[in-house]
Amino acid sequence: MIRNRRAGLFTAMKACAAFGFAVVVGVSGLMAPITPAQAQIRAEVNSGVVAPTPIAVAPFSSPVANDVGANIAKVVAANLERSGFFRPIPPEAFIETSPAINVQPRFEDWRKINAQALVNGEARIDASGRLQVEFRLWDIYGETQMLGLQFTATPENWRRVAHKISDAIYTKMTGEKGYFDTRIVFVAESGSRSRRVKRLAIMDQDGANPSYLTDGSYTVLTPRFSANSQEITYMAMRADSLKIYLFNIETGRQETLGNFKGMVFSPSFSPDGSKVAFTVDQSGNSDIYIMDLRSRSTTRLTRDPGIDTSPSFSPDGQSLVFNSDRGGSPQLYVMNLDGSNVRRISFGSGRYSTPVWSPRGDLVVFTKQQGGRFHIGIMAPDGSNEKLLTSSYQEEGPTWAPNGRYIMFFREPPGGDPKLWTVDVTGRIERPVPYAGGASDPAWSPLLD
Repeated sequence: MIRNRRAGLFTAMKACAAFGFAVVVGVSGLMAPITPAQAQIRAEVNSGVVAPTPIAVAPFSSPVANDVGANIAKVVAANLERSGFFRPIPPEAFIETSPAINVQPRFEDWRKINAQALVNGEARIDASGRLQVEFRLWDIYGETQMLGLQFTATPENWRRVAHKISDAIYTKMTGEKGYFDTRIVFVAESGSRSRRVKRLAIMDQDGANPSYLTDGSYTVLTPRFSANSQEITYMAMRADSLKIYLFNIETGRQETLGNFKGMVFSPSFSPDGSKVAFTVDQSGNSDIYIMDLRSRSTTRLTRDPGIDTSPSFSPDGQSLVFNSDRGGSPQLYVMNLDGSNVRRISFGSGRYSTPVWSPRGDLVVFTKQQGGRFHIGIMAPDGSNEKLLTSSYQEEGPTWAPNGRYIMFFREPPGGDPKLWTVDVTGRIERPVPYAGGASDPAWSPLLD
């Protein structure tokens, strides 16, 4: 039996308070590095066996900032642990309990507890009421400073500072871009199965600061972020209509993509945010269209009698991967932006769906149904090197982190609520997302400015 789930009004409040984005402009960029040294240790991200790097994240001192420093350190440690490449050492094991920001740590004390790296810092409020956070990353065995940076923010935006610190540490120690200073838009689910409420929701990538963008009076499905992180496209299903909407997070303004004959669904932004690809179903025949958001002109890309759906752009915006049953069963196909040069890329057994192109361009993630179970898998854009990463009773809806290493999806146990999970491209690092409620159809934002 196929168990595939895919086949509002804006709440009156200030967008900045509702969505946690107002303080985005309150965070300054990274300032000049403080006496940098070449890293002598590195978290290995491509080895056959991952041995997480032991790292100590000491509570940041907070002379006049209450518990902000300790809270920042907790968020940094939690972010690094969830990445799978770091093993934060419990603070109760520390010998040097309060390493000062302006002096070298006692390296021998940290070696005794097997720490390979140390993060320490300070959070303070300046004369203008701004939060200033400084941190340093130390190589314990090399006895050198690897990184030192400072951030300025509004006090209420301390979590974003913690995510930026996490990104800086992750990048320095892995050589890859970070992904912690991001948001997730998703469908928050509540209520009984016969009276399910599905609201558009948004939160930090670690599950913090959730807020709801629609009131639950209609069903929301398949939200997707634009390249600027300020606009979402999603499908709204009401009793009398099925439409695609554009939602501006900053202003709260929403508008329909347009009126079409038939049902419209599966929207997806182009990498530059100027176009939306989507599916239109007329009398059981589904085809893929593209709309230019500036001119509102629409182009039909497929004309096959089969079901063509779930389009996703390549990072260069010149190709689309999509799902089609034109060959007799749901498989994955790639075509040029004008609809030409259609070629099939999946040839394994099972049913393929929900493809999404990686931001790096090197992989396509998909859902595969085979043997009574669902899987999240990846393959190269030419269909080679297929690999299944996860397996469960029901899971689908994959989305990429902006660094192209992690994938978020939702998993639903028999009789239970759907939950969000992440897995890395090796399939070794699998984590639940710490959001308490039912959640499905996640979409990962780009890194925030």
